[in-house]
Amino acid sequence: MPILDRIFTAQGSPNIAFVKYWGKRDERLILPYNSSISMTLDHAVLRTVTSVMLSEALDEDVFYLGGKPQDLGDRELKERMQILEILRKAAGSDARMLIASHNHFPTASGMASSASGIATLVYAANAALQAGLNAESMSIIARQGSGSACRSMLGGIVMWRKGTRADGSDSYAQQLFAEDYWPEVVDNIVVVSQSKKKVSSRAGMKQTADTNPLFRSRPESAEARARNLIEAYKNRDMGKLAQIIMAESNEMHALMLSTVPSIRYLNTASYALMDAVEQLNMSVGETICGYTFDAGPNANIITTQEHQPKVSKMLKEFLEDGSVQYVKTSKVGSGPKMLDDPHAALITKDMVKEHIG
Repeated sequence: MPILDRIFTAQGSPNIAFVKYWGKRDERLILPYNSSISMTLDHAVLRTVTSVMLSEALDEDVFYLGGKPQDLGDRELKERMQILEILRKAAGSDARMLIASHNHFPTASGMASSASGIATLVYAANAALQAGLNAESMSIIARQGSGSACRSMLGGIVMWRKGTRADGSDSYAQQLFAEDYWPEVVDNIVVVSQSKKKVSSRAGMKQTADTNPLFRSRPESAEARARNLIEAYKNRDMGKLAQIIMAESNEMHALMLSTVPSIRYLNTASYALMDAVEQLNMSVGETICGYTFDAGPNANIITTQEHQPKVSKMLKEFLEDGSVQYVKTSKVGSGPKMLDDPHAALITKDMVKEHIG
């Protein structure tokens, strides 16, 4: 049974896609055209914290993000928050929720804040509702709030299986490699802009699928790349892994660029970072690192601890000339977890007083 008037707080993290999700074959259930693969990031570097309280005194759900109340009537937010009804149905409950969430990194700037936010919310609400859902079931629910959120339900290297069933019951996240399988892997998260992107991922992928004839060949190439990436990671082959993720990132952004009207998430600094990675690899005579960009200008440069000093030296030049705002370095991270410390809760006495009394 749901536990009323007690705060449940969870912590989760975003993921960076190595093989991308871009385009839905079902808009309502958020079912992708192809499977995708990601690396879950370290909570210590990028994290979302979300608190949930159930109360009979609430007539409707209430949501705070970054300490500010959000309009749950907003179309996109309403679509994302349909997961609350799905969670209630799974738990056999009609309890309304007071929710407070905070992203400890820029929101809506191409750093998977929706993935981290939705996954963490599902994890915290599952505990508050005492729904007893396993990771697979939670990933199916998270998927319906934000597609890539299903991958943030697990740690390590995660595949979101596209599935084939119309109801989406076989489209869920599965861990391919635990976080300690290849602990030397490093992701350099290079922030060149913290501004909110002009075209949301949700709008951008629909625009691409609707207007770009090149998109028809995308699912086949992505599935082939996923198979090759699994093999490269299994063999701990950074050279092949880096080549695959760069080709994948380039293909996705080429599709965006050739969409009508054109979608351009990358900026001058993004292209300069791409050039610098390629020049570094050429200078050492082998592929020691690779870049990948989600739907935003910020880069993720993947390498290993062995080669991290060379990558750090290259990035230092960008930091010094001001074209990069900051760099965070992440190892492969774990999935969401509950926080037992009551001081971690984000729901304040003022929030409770205003909405519950």
